[in-house]
Amino acid sequence: MQLNKIPTTIVTGFLGSGKTTLLSNVIKQAQGKRIAVIVNEFGELDIDADLLRSCPLSCEDEGEGEANVAATNIDEGIYELANGCICCTVEEEFLPVMQQLVERRDDIDHILIETSGLALPKPLVQAFNWPGIKEYCTVDAVITVIDGPAVAAGRFAQDEDKIQAQRLADESLDHDPSLKELLEDQLSAADLVVVSKNDLLDTAQRERVAQVVTNRVPSEVKTTYISNGDTSLDAIIGLDAAAEERINAVHNHHDHHHAHGEHHAHAHDHFDSFVVTLGEVNSDKLQAAIQQVLNDYNIFRVKGFAALPDKPMRQVLQAVGQRLDVYFDRPWRTDEAHQTQLVFIGKGIAHDPIKEALGVAVV
Repeated sequence: MQLNKIPTTIVTGFLGSGKTTLLSNVIKQAQGKRIAVIVNEFGELDIDADLLRSCPLSCEDEGEGEANVAATNIDEGIYELANGCICCTVEEEFLPVMQQLVERRDDIDHILIETSGLALPKPLVQAFNWPGIKEYCTVDAVITVIDGPAVAAGRFAQDEDKIQAQRLADESLDHDPSLKELLEDQLSAADLVVVSKNDLLDTAQRERVAQVVTNRVPSEVKTTYISNGDTSLDAIIGLDAAAEERINAVHNHHDHHHAHGEHHAHAHDHFDSFVVTLGEVNSDKLQAAIQQVLNDYNIFRVKGFAALPDKPMRQVLQAVGQRLDVYFDRPWRTDEAHQTQLVFIGKGIAHDPIKEALGVAVV
């Protein structure tokens, strides 16, 4: 790797595998590193990007107001590619952002990219061989995050059926519907495999996960087991893999769908995605209402924040499938509206009944 190239870490993995939590923890340990973050999400409100914005990207940026969620924003160091699965929009979406980062290369120490759960790493890594990018940037590592308990149970993700439905509902995605093949493609490009939710695995389950990984990645690729996204910065950054130099030799089930020069329609256009905004809420009632909504409707994902009475901390709520995770992430800033915002992503979901169901939690 040339010393003047910006190292770039690509984090891939299925919906709900823990990519955002991992990236947030990495950024919190950055200690002065100037990190640009590219987040590939969809929906009216990009909760992933907002979670990452709450991390200290740089001291001078912190607390200077809300970033523009709908567009790239160099002041916050966050770039959102909300118009489709990142591997299907390499030319239209990804390359223009990389060109902007190249122009600011003297101000950037590292680039972190979080792909969508359906993205293939290979076409993204191949873009680092394109003129104007390869001279200035290198792929420090492709990190594939897998859900430990799900893989141990013989599935590929926490809610396999819903991710499968997510894939099938998106007509612009050329990926094969097999989640097994998609997992293999994500693992085939990995320089490091991260098994999440290790605290939920016993010895036998851990051995089953290890066997799955061993069967799909070369022996030189390391595997690390983490809980709650906790890992050291050195384990994730500074691998110097230069993945772009070997990526063309990596076999991929879907190579023929992503030839150089192809243009794909924006991904995720066929999903229903809407935001519910409320005032302060009773957390227990809100969680119960969300759980009921997850049971009653075809919801793929819920992500957002809750404002609780007399609580200075913002509460984060994230759900994939039937599992709802809740935690406090940071104090509310003085310039923020003390309100609750949740984004719902699903297929054929009725907005008004869901809003009405959540309304019972308002205090």
